[in-house]
Amino acid sequence: MFLLFLQVFAICSLVAAAPSRRANYVVHERRAAEPVAWMKTRRLGGHNVLPLRVGLAQQNLHELEDLLMSIAHPDSPTYGQHWSPERVAAHFSPSEDTISTVKDWLTTEGFRGDRIRVSPSKGWIDVNATVSEIESLLNTEYHVYTHPSGHEQISCESYSLPDHIREHVELIKPTVHFVHRVPDDPALLRKRSKTHLGAPTQSSGPKTNGATVTEPMTLTNCDRFTTPECLRRLYSINYKPAAPQLNSYGIVEFTPQAYLANDLNLFFRTFFKNQTQTRPKLVSIDGGVVQQKTKSFSYNGESDLDLEYAMGLTDPTPLYLLQTGDLVEGAGFDNWLDAVDGSFCTFDGGDDPTQDGIYPDTRPGGYNKPESCGIIKPPNVVSISYSQDESTATEHYAIRQCNEYGKLGMMGSTVLYSSGDFGVAGNGGVCLNANGQPVPSGGTKFNPSFPATCPFVTAVGATQINPGSTVQDPESACETVIYSGGGFSNIFPMPSYQGSAVSNYLVNHPPPYSAKQYNNSGTVRAYPDLSANGANYVVIIDGKLELVYGTSASAPVVGSIFTLINDARLAHGKGPIGFINPLIYNPLFSSLFHDITKGNNPGCGTPGFSTAKGWDPVTGVGTPNTTLLLTKFLSLP
Repeated sequence: MFLLFLQVFAICSLVAAAPSRRANYVVHERRAAEPVAWMKTRRLGGHNVLPLRVGLAQQNLHELEDLLMSIAHPDSPTYGQHWSPERVAAHFSPSEDTISTVKDWLTTEGFRGDRIRVSPSKGWIDVNATVSEIESLLNTEYHVYTHPSGHEQISCESYSLPDHIREHVELIKPTVHFVHRVPDDPALLRKRSKTHLGAPTQSSGPKTNGATVTEPMTLTNCDRFTTPECLRRLYSINYKPAAPQLNSYGIVEFTPQAYLANDLNLFFRTFFKNQTQTRPKLVSIDGGVVQQKTKSFSYNGESDLDLEYAMGLTDPTPLYLLQTGDLVEGAGFDNWLDAVDGSFCTFDGGDDPTQDGIYPDTRPGGYNKPESCGIIKPPNVVSISYSQDESTATEHYAIRQCNEYGKLGMMGSTVLYSSGDFGVAGNGGVCLNANGQPVPSGGTKFNPSFPATCPFVTAVGATQINPGSTVQDPESACETVIYSGGGFSNIFPMPSYQGSAVSNYLVNHPPPYSAKQYNNSGTVRAYPDLSANGANYVVIIDGKLELVYGTSASAPVVGSIFTLINDARLAHGKGPIGFINPLIYNPLFSSLFHDITKGNNPGCGTPGFSTAKGWDPVTGVGTPNTTLLLTKFLSLP
């Protein structure tokens, strides 16, 4: 992601002095994880200037879950009555009291009114300030951190606010947010993709074991070759769209990841002959481009996989490719959210420079235009096959983003995230130490995935057809090449919709682990919510048939199923299904999923959690039966 390096400038000569302790100041945010391999080398000079941005607390957020349940719960009299973006923005925007309180605080601290700027959405207050000013304001110290590679970045370990100000502030940037990945030269495209959260790599993208397809693919060998026809049989997908012009399905990809047109052509000629030459509708977000310069599994695997199956299963529904980030800087999760909800945009982007792309990008070849803010209506279903470890996100950053997913649900969008491919471990098999910090080896504490742990998204795990089994036999949790990500959040409380299901699991199938290994309080968000096959996908990448594995495959397939269900509702004059979690956990829906009762999700030196009857933290409520779900959803208002 974009790093806030030492790209600061001096406007006057000020002496850097340690800030004095202040009365009534309380720590507001602390760095989520200490940097591995980075060394604190020196204090940042007090004369340097930073673009300080104060994220204002939104009003009525305490109502978000209840409001979302009133729209998404099948027993609610207002089920399906989604809000307009304008209504959502007005209901949650920061209050005038919050704006004036924070401005008065800054003025009292010596910042003139002409230095203070409020964003158009009223979500942020922006002021350029020297390091000395900020250190005094936030009761903190900024240091320069240096990596053995020579790269540097700045950060503080924590910052504090007056007690009466804290309720008006969500987070302040730049402060504690730290990029733990080592950045490469942004001009080197191949190296660049390995540094960004929003990019599939060996850790966060689809996996391959190098196997090739050397025999005919039929329904008799779906245990070795997962094809569209295998998925149709597994999940009873036999609905043909009747109102595609009313529907929309979005797939998020992050530049430089890109599909290859010839790969789509060859895949469609093989499995969907009437779709040859079909392309997704490109939505370029912050200079997003379908690059063709660099071609390999690492660059084309995710996009080819997502589009080949999503387009094939939902044809002729319009599929929108939300291609996010330019070739120089890239992008993160906040960037695509900006594009579908203008109220999420703020002055200078409102995004986190340690996680997201900041636009305009004035560097050579960068997207030197205003950020893509509210450029497209949120698609009815959005599938995202990327993740970061929850431990690398500060609580304030994760909660702010999670609330945005709740707002999209209120507007009628179903947002799906893959749950991860390393079982109870984080990307790359990274686990946490006793202090909850990620460590390269020796960690024994489970490392949950974000955004999958956000209670306002639908997290998708992975299953597989067991060797020697058929599409008629029960699946198990995926244990071939990858393990279905699942577990319990260290940030988010348990949402009301999953309380009964999770409690049932913990009481009747108590995991053999203590609080030293996972959050076993029984009061936190658990994931995944449901699953689909994630093994042996036949995908054409760079002109070759390859076998691909991962929840990266599961998510777009589940998205395709709910896109078809939306089509049926729209054809009957009804609205899209929106946020589905309260429905899939409802007892009336339990028989509409194939319960998965075999398999585990190992990691961190343990067998992980086990599957069980009902919901479990490996495969959720199970895999979908499209025909039964479609009938049930059509019965709702």
